[in-house]
Formats: sequence, C-alpha cells, structure tokens
Amino acid sequence: MRHRVGWCVAGDTEITLESESGTLRRRTIADLHRLWHLDAGDRLPHSAGGVTWHAGAGRWTARVHGDDTDHYLGLFENREAAESAVVEFRERHPGTRLRNLEPARRTHVRCYDEDTLTAGRARIVDVIESGVKPLIRITTATGRELRSTVDHAVLTPDGWRKAGELAVGDAVLAEATERDASPAAVPPGLHRGIGVWTAARRERLIKETDSCHLCGGEFPRSGLALDHVIPVESDLARALDESNLAPVCEECHARRSAEERRAPAGAGAGTAVARPDTIVSIADDGEEMTYDLSVEGPWHNFLANGIVVHNSYNEESGRYRNLQPVFYVPAEDRKLVQRGRPGKYEFVPGSAAQQDLTERAMRDSYLQAYEAYQRMLAEGVAREVARAVLPVGLFSSMYATCNARSLMHFLGLRTQHEQAKVPSFPQREIEMVGERMEEHWAKLMPLTHAAFNANGRIAP
Repeated sequence: MRHRVGWCVAGDTEITLESESGTLRRRTIADLHRLWHLDAGDRLPHSAGGVTWHAGAGRWTARVHGDDTDHYLGLFENREAAESAVVEFRERHPGTRLRNLEPARRTHVRCYDEDTLTAGRARIVDVIESGVKPLIRITTATGRELRSTVDHAVLTPDGWRKAGELAVGDAVLAEATERDASPAAVPPGLHRGIGVWTAARRERLIKETDSCHLCGGEFPRSGLALDHVIPVESDLARALDESNLAPVCEECHARRSAEERRAPAGAGAGTAVARPDTIVSIADDGEEMTYDLSVEGPWHNFLANGIVVHNSYNEESGRYRNLQPVFYVPAEDRKLVQRGRPGKYEFVPGSAAQQDLTERAMRDSYLQAYEAYQRMLAEGVAREVARAVLPVGLFSSMYATCNARSLMHFLGLRTQHEQAKVPSFPQREIEMVGERMEEHWAKLMPLTHAAFNANGRIAP
C-alpha cells in the first residue's frame, strides 16, 4: 500500500505550537503549509519611499529609496498618480533584501502521552495540502469546534475513533489544566487493567506465609496483596514488571494507597493534561481545501482547535513528499548465511568478512542511489519518477489498525516462538517488526497475550 490515509482538517483549524521554553501559540494549518513550502529567498520591495506634498511647486512629489540610492520620480497633479508611480517603480525594481521567514521546519506542536494524558512536544515532520474534501463540524460542550473529514482519528476516553463514528453525547479528549490531581495521573481504564494484571499474579508471587515489604511483618497469603514497589504513577514503564511487585499487608497497603491519592498542597497545579469534553452537535459542513499534518513519535497526535487528533499519515509515499535518507543496514546479530531447502531454510551467522562486505556494499549503494534521487529532484523531475532509483532498503513507516485476533494471526505467521504449535519461518526483518508489535500488545492486553501463548500461539 502506498496511499495516504485520508485524515484531513480544514485550513482554518488552529494548531497549538509549543516552543522549547513552553510558550504556546496558535497558527492555522493553512498558514503552516504556506510557511513550510514558501521559498526562503522570497524578496521584499524597496524599504522606503513615498509621496509628499511640495508646497513650492504646488504638486505631489514621489520618491523611493533603496539599494543606497534615492530615486526621484517627479511631480504629479494628484496624490493617486504619485502613489501609482511609486508602486510601478517598485514592481519594476524589486529590492534585494531577503525576508526573514519563520523557521517552520523547526516548529513543534503540543502533543499528549496517550498513557498518562499529560502534555509534551513533538516536531512537525510534514505539512501537506490534501485537496478539496467534504467536512463535518463537531461542537463540544465547552464550545470547541473541529472541522475535519469523517475518517480523521480523534482521541476519546475509549481510545482512537474516527470522527464520522462519533455521536452527540460521546466525549473527545481536549486540552485542559489539571490543578488537583497528581501530575502523573494514570487514566482510570489503564489503572483497572494494571490491577487485573497484578491480581492474576498474586497466587504465584506470594508464598503461603510471606512478609510485608513495608513493615516486615509475617502474614498468611490471605492477608497480603501485591504492591508496586515503585508506584505506577512514578514510573508507568514498570507497571507490568513482575520484579517491581512485592507482598504488602492490608494495613500498609491501605495507608500507602491513601498517601498516593493525597497530593500535597499545590501538587499538580498548572499541569497540562487532556480531559473529556462532551459532544453537543455534529453536522455536515460543506467541502473545501483540507490539509494534513504529520509529527514525530512516539505519540503521533496534536491539538486541532484544542481537541486531540491523530497526526495525518503518509506511508512515506514518494509521490507526495521527498523521502528521507534513512536506510537499513543489518546489525551484527543478523544471521547472513542461508542453508537448507526452500521452505525450511536455516540461517547461520556470517563471517567477519561477510559482515564487513554487507555493510560497505549497502552503504555505498544507498549513498549513490540517494545522490541520484536528489539530483533528479533538483532538476525538476517528478517525485514519483525520481523515487524509482531508491532501493528497497529505504526505511518506511505506516499507521495501521487491527484487533487482537488479527494481530495474533500476524504474530503466529511472522514470529518464531518456543510455545508455537505451528512453526513459522519468517524473514528476520519482518520478525523484528512483529516482536516490537507484540511487546506493546503484551503491555496493553496482558491477559489476552498470556492466553495466546498458552494456546500455542494460535488465534481463536
């Protein structure tokens, strides 16, 4: 698939930008597109000059100053004629000063951590004009309005949903300032999931008689619970780390939970977070030019008129943007030598000489191909033609959605695992992708992941 996901917003949508110092400002996405693509060498007219009344002659005089020279344009019967002469001169003699354009390509947007719902910054990667498309207008209880295509992804308390799937009464997540809660507040749904995962390990990790890691007292298993030694709110990455779990007695557990919920005076004041905002109306809103915005990860989202939306996505299509020189070179642990018959290949490590040859050959080939690609673009060759010289080792990224069952099918085919009932022999590169996907999925759905392994890694 080499097509852009059709997520687009209207040109007057205001994007929240954030400087390195934390200063916020807004700019429409149409303006961002103009700044992104405007030539930095755009020239200004002459810096000074104008029309004045010459009392002695009883007429209007026109002068222009530029390039360290005064240009006298003459006397005129009326002011309009004198001003026309100035404008005409400036058009015939453009100035040499360069406009100091805003550095749009270093601009960052405000984005949100989708686990903690706290605000952060992300650099803009691309701004694209996406054509005239039909729009809908979503209005929330706080007066926010989002004008987008029906398939634009919007963040809700239940995760990402397309704008066209939302209804009056649903909620979207919008910018807010949290003044009472913990600065690292964990979304309730995620907190419940962590609790289920923790409870499932209680019988295995707590002995028949065990000690509380806080007070040191001995208690039967029935009087103990599992506690996160490093609280979830302090380090979410260790929420599903069994080494971070330890037995705790009921009294210590209750006391510690109360302390974690009770923020000190002033804690969390001014913390930028995303909070639900109820939809009060949805209506068709005509057709007009739309735009896409793509930002860096790990959280690919931004604020559109104060509502958290997913960044529009281009699967690195060379028809729409200049491809970046990011290429794949196998690491030393990538086995290079293939043995065996088709369908049941075995790969073994290569020699040092083979590894060195592979790296040098790939790097040289990539450099030569990308230099040719840049030369073709510089000469005006269309992107979709110039990209043909680039090799398959060019990195590409994509945004895809799936449910747990389809992901299990993918992992069963594209990963090797000791618990798999049906062996698979995937190419190592796609297996690496599958391993990263499984890593994230295991954190999101630990019980389903455990059941998948217990079932021989076969999807239900």
